Amino acid sequence: MIENLDLSLVNWSRAQFALTAMYHWIFVPLTLGLAYIMAFMETMYYKTGDEHWKRTTKFWQTLFGVNFAIGVATGLILEFEFGTNWSNYSWFVGDIFGAPLAIEGIMAFFMESTFIAVMFFGWNKVSKKFHLISTWLVALGANLSALWILVANAWMQYPAGMHFNPDTARNEMVNFWEVLFSPVAINKFLHTITSGYVLAAIFVIGVSAWFLIKKREIKMAKHSIIIAATFGLLSSLFLAFTGDGSAYQVAQKQPMKLAAMEGLYKGQEGAGLVAIGALTPGKEYDDNKEPFIFKIEIPKMLSLLGYRSTDAFVPGINDIVEGGYAYTDANGEPQIALSAEQKMARGKIAIQALADYTAASDEGNSEMMEYHKAILQENFAYFGYGYLNNPKSIIPNVPLTFYSFRVMVALGFLFIGFFALILFMALKNRIRQYNWLLWISVLMVPLAYIASQAGWIVAEVGRQPWVIQDILPTVAAVSRIDAGAVQVTFILFAVIFTALLIAEVSIMIKQIKIGPK
Repeated sequence: MIENLDLSLVNWSRAQFALTAMYHWIFVPLTLGLAYIMAFMETMYYKTGDEHWKRTTKFWQTLFGVNFAIGVATGLILEFEFGTNWSNYSWFVGDIFGAPLAIEGIMAFFMESTFIAVMFFGWNKVSKKFHLISTWLVALGANLSALWILVANAWMQYPAGMHFNPDTARNEMVNFWEVLFSPVAINKFLHTITSGYVLAAIFVIGVSAWFLIKKREIKMAKHSIIIAATFGLLSSLFLAFTGDGSAYQVAQKQPMKLAAMEGLYKGQEGAGLVAIGALTPGKEYDDNKEPFIFKIEIPKMLSLLGYRSTDAFVPGINDIVEGGYAYTDANGEPQIALSAEQKMARGKIAIQALADYTAASDEGNSEMMEYHKAILQENFAYFGYGYLNNPKSIIPNVPLTFYSFRVMVALGFLFIGFFALILFMALKNRIRQYNWLLWISVLMVPLAYIASQAGWIVAEVGRQPWVIQDILPTVAAVSRIDAGAVQVTFILFAVIFTALLIAEVSIMIKQIKIGPK
């Protein structure tokens, strides 16, 4: 359906956006959680008047500021790419996708930016109470920024609160609250920001453990570890809870993503959850190879997590491509799933109906306009499939999704145990007795970043080929520009972002070595 399209343009555009997003997410999660940790520390200073807490707060604020500055820079580039590389997407759904981004810019970003100046430069210039309020508002503003970005992303995973206007060939928002409070948006926001809290808690523990290893700033390090471990343990437990909710929403709204996460090719009732497994290299959905070299699974757990019933049928990749299985739609009505080819056929009917509607509109033929509009509305749910030519194209990268999911989950459970152990040792004042535990705390920091990136890989790679689930594939969303230009900017961004990351890490290490002033 997409004629004369250079597929390398699609691949380079995807790669550039992925590069920018992954670098951006290196800096953001630390600010989400660290803002609340340092706000709590300043609250202790406000209540006790102990200069130790002020000194501790200012140290962590310095590290927060470095991440905040670079996070803003990469985030702005990310938003510009919607216009430069994904202009068809921006045209098609800009009226909806742009609303949360505009709110993020007007409300959250300006609130955050205003009070961050007070937080950094207002010590001894404003009252203790006003400074404390400013710090808490910075923390709230950082998380509100994340809210609107994640609402926009969740809408791409599950488009709600919209209708398609054939006169403008654009999707328009009809219910803002459905966009904001969709179950996917709620779970994505809670799960994502909580993962940032966990990362920040591990970062604070790791840095504090380094001070204990060096026998420096003992009091600050101990207090920081207790606060961060408490915050991290509560956050990691809630993270597991929101993870369950997110998995349920994936099963209901994106069954292909769930199948890829589990390496499930043939659907089954009472499906087990793969705890540990190795996929068969080169496995295709329509060959006779076994999906796994080996696996250890928890019986019936996938059915329970995805459909709240141990005997529920979980469709696999083959089922979703070939169709024919029974399911219940959003209205509670029993349905038989269409095959990918049937959806592609209906998508092509919808695209043709839009073209015929536009032609009838140009001719002023209102009767034919209504006729083609009815056909379009009947088939619009499969509009995006009309741009695909191969049923296999709806299958995401199974190995990358499968292994990333297991890395994320395994590290998540590891962090729960880690926080519990560190908190117990810190409260018993025994943490300095075990040098190996302090070094493990330092080594946990890169693992937290790996878990954070793995979560986004599952979310974004798992929904390919869709930019907007079932409505718009990546091949129809890219700007019609020269692939070479995208390749050049990809290389430039890779160099610049890597330089920024090296600079950020260098500055952070220097500030940590200097310690509190």
